[in-house]
Amino acid sequence: MTIGTSNKTPTQAERARPEESSRPQPSLQQQRNQAAENLPLGSRLLFYVMLVALHVVSLVPDFILLRIGAIGGLVAFWLDRRHVKIGLTNLAIAFPELSLAERQKILRASYANLGRSVADQIRLGGFFHRRILKRVCYDRPDYLSGILERQKERGLVVLTAHFGAFELGPPVHTMNGFQLSLVHHTQGFLAADALLTFIRERAGIEVIRKHSAARAVLKLLNSGKTVAVPFDQNAKRSEAIFVPLFGEVAATSSALARLVMISGSAVLPAFVVRDGSSNRHVIEIKDEIPIQRTADFEADVEENTRRFVKAVEDIMRLHPEQSLWTHRRYRTRPRGMASVYQETGKRHRDFLAQG
Repeated sequence: MTIGTSNKTPTQAERARPEESSRPQPSLQQQRNQAAENLPLGSRLLFYVMLVALHVVSLVPDFILLRIGAIGGLVAFWLDRRHVKIGLTNLAIAFPELSLAERQKILRASYANLGRSVADQIRLGGFFHRRILKRVCYDRPDYLSGILERQKERGLVVLTAHFGAFELGPPVHTMNGFQLSLVHHTQGFLAADALLTFIRERAGIEVIRKHSAARAVLKLLNSGKTVAVPFDQNAKRSEAIFVPLFGEVAATSSALARLVMISGSAVLPAFVVRDGSSNRHVIEIKDEIPIQRTADFEADVEENTRRFVKAVEDIMRLHPEQSLWTHRRYRTRPRGMASVYQETGKRHRDFLAQG
């Protein structure tokens, strides 16, 4: 794969939505205040301390920052025993043919990639954040342009995941002049959540809170907008259907399939793929996912959800070292099925011993 040093901006899409690139943006100070305005006093003070620290650290040259991030990720791999166990369990499900040593190598590389992604996030959140545009390009800009043009009345869902430098895709898209909204799960650490929101909104992303996302997403899609949805997280039982991921049933939200079928929107998988261990990336645009629509709505919801999960599985198989393996993706189980993530016990030991 050849990665260019500048973005290939899909100009047809820009012409399709000129009003988005000219939309007035709040000032930097206004964005800071908006991110922190609803926080308790202690969290608000911590937010500003973290924001100052982020800008100070962003003064470190990129090649040093990236190396520090990778080292930090490797240190976390050696210290974070709980999540390492979870990651090895997930890798045993995904790649039963590999030895334990090979899975450990993948997981170690995944931690290093996550550390590098933190370094990328520091650059995005601190000084000189627009430098990111020189390091990320699209692989199929014309294909993206065509879909944006075709879906300007019915909207587009960008199906993505916590993969590669996952925080860079939406900001790069919006900093290139495109409209994009992102479904965001509010974090329990309020100051950090506010900081992440500030970074995203500064880049021009409209943040949609997950707890109230369905109605907002449907409204945006019906208006012909583009919405990015990370689709690699476990779903709670009340909203889940069970579809295969690496051959194991995984609880997955059915909401996205329902919204797409109601709105008539297209679904386009896109993932930010890192070039080796560098700070250069490609936004890989995959083929549009065909949406099944028959007389059996519920069967269509399940089949379309299965297709969405398969798109995520495919990119994880291609680049396992850039995938996030430490999330308990199989946490919610069908009734009567044993837990996958037993910290101790025979099943967990059997997973780790496979190969």
